[in-house]
Amino acid sequence: MYQCSEARMADKIQTFSAFGDAGHGGITRYSLSPEALMARKEFQRRMEAIGAVIEVDDVGDMYATLPGSDPEAKRIVMASHVDSVKNGGNYDGILGVMSAMEVLESVHEQNIPHKHPLTAIIWTNEEGSLYPPAMMCSGIVCYDYLPEDIRCKFRYEDMMASQSILNPGQTFGQALAASGYQGDRACRLSPEKYLYMFETHIEQGPILEDAGNDIGVVDCVLGMFNYRLKFYGQTVHAGTFPMPKRRDAFLAAAEALCYLHREIDALNIPELVYTTGEVVCHPCVHTCVPDFFDFSFDARHEDPAQLNRVLEVVKSCGEKTWGNGCTCTVEKAWNRDTVYWDKKLVGYVKQAAEELGVSHQYIHSGAGHDAQFCSYVIPTTMIFVQSKDGLSHCEPEFSSVKHCTEGASVMLNAVLKADED
Repeated sequence: MYQCSEARMADKIQTFSAFGDAGHGGITRYSLSPEALMARKEFQRRMEAIGAVIEVDDVGDMYATLPGSDPEAKRIVMASHVDSVKNGGNYDGILGVMSAMEVLESVHEQNIPHKHPLTAIIWTNEEGSLYPPAMMCSGIVCYDYLPEDIRCKFRYEDMMASQSILNPGQTFGQALAASGYQGDRACRLSPEKYLYMFETHIEQGPILEDAGNDIGVVDCVLGMFNYRLKFYGQTVHAGTFPMPKRRDAFLAAAEALCYLHREIDALNIPELVYTTGEVVCHPCVHTCVPDFFDFSFDARHEDPAQLNRVLEVVKSCGEKTWGNGCTCTVEKAWNRDTVYWDKKLVGYVKQAAEELGVSHQYIHSGAGHDAQFCSYVIPTTMIFVQSKDGLSHCEPEFSSVKHCTEGASVMLNAVLKADED
């Protein structure tokens, strides 16, 4: 069994955390921002130093490849992203890139024989924090292989026209053209050139830490749906209109939210998670009773039958009146089926963890990742690294150098098992 270098991993964590340092222990590194371009240049510098060949596709995804002993063999790829959410942490996404780099560096340093070319990828704009949607460029690259209800949201022309949330009028296509990282479509990941894909990521939750395990052998990405619940009332003056006569859309939404929690919790579905994360209020003026309130509802579970039970409760909100006569409409935003990772690759990850003596367990991913789209193109799997206190997408996000290196070592050995195919 082969081990990756803790010292080299620590150096990469320290180096990349400077690109977009927000001054509070974390980073803001939007895709194609000056900070993200610095991270790309560092990736290229380190990969070229070990003899990897750099390629860039037409949406800015970067590929660093070490040749294998068989020039006809397909590539085995390890991939993630370097962009972050606003005031995010130093591990989400970038750990997968650093782990892929560490695998290539270990193969080079230890002169590890391998038949297949080994490739590290930076996916462009996974977070979608500046240019929505999330997982944009893996969606574009995998477009032809995605289910129709997902594919329709990733048309190339629409993605190029995505506008910056900070500078309306500036598009993703413009930023890509100005970045210097708009390459050749022929360089895209494809089943003709690539055999398998691995992605290492922080867990982003507390399950591994609570169980006392270092590594998660990920078996699937949970199925999920997202709906909008919209409530309609009447705007009146806050100081002059009697309480009994008001149709307050905010109050209606509050009543419905309490109803959703009460009824869904009564279903007693183990491992279900659901969230109300985004709201819109109109007219959003302190002297006005709201005439409109809209909130998102996100639910995630492995079993589609259980998600359907939850959805029945959500849809029932549209059949009731709320807040002294307000109406409600329930509108689907999107849904995604559970994506199961390739069983053979999952087995390689588990075998690698066992042989390295690293504590581990099977685990689901509740979050979406670029690997989710890639799994429609080539066999794919993921590896999770323990997250301190389960925190992610925030500045306190932390995974120890030891855990990060263990994740890379597990991926290295799993990739070498896959290389024998």
